[in-house]
Amino acid sequence: MSSRVMIRPVHVSDAAELVAANLASIDLHEPWVSPCRDHASFLGYLNRCDGDRSIGFIARERASGKIVGVVNLSEVVRGFFQSAYMGYYGMAGTSGRGLMSEAVRLVVSHAFGELGLHRLEANIQPGNGPSRALVMRLGFRQEGYSPRYLKINGEWRDHERWAVLADEWRG
Repeated sequence: MSSRVMIRPVHVSDAAELVAANLASIDLHEPWVSPCRDHASFLGYLNRCDGDRSIGFIARERASGKIVGVVNLSEVVRGFFQSAYMGYYGMAGTSGRGLMSEAVRLVVSHAFGELGLHRLEANIQPGNGPSRALVMRLGFRQEGYSPRYLKINGEWRDHERWAVLADEWRG
């Protein structure tokens, strides 16, 4: 367990603080992600996080309780696949301290432990150096390159596919 970060599924009580943190982090997030920036988009995000096919985790610093980032597991597929996509983003003013590495490590360990998943895939835009460095640090491997893979902020963007398997995870 991390001594500096705790994670828990997103809850309606996170709305105001998460929206405020996202608004304060626009310069950090763009052009990589477009998270909720008002109450209505927060409710849309919360509704998508059904706890089955999609789980959103809020990462908080233990000492302050402050939101340091978000880690999402989406398109969770069971049966013979046991896989999910993972996305994440940190908040302005918290970078460079390894807090998001701890948060992602906790979510990956949860995915491979409690959720029993076999594979996680993170799709990262090639220019997003900090996100690429984070998955490399945690032992993900680059599996490929997908041109115009995801539409972010109205534009189709290229992504690199990074993945890790449960039996490779060194948590």
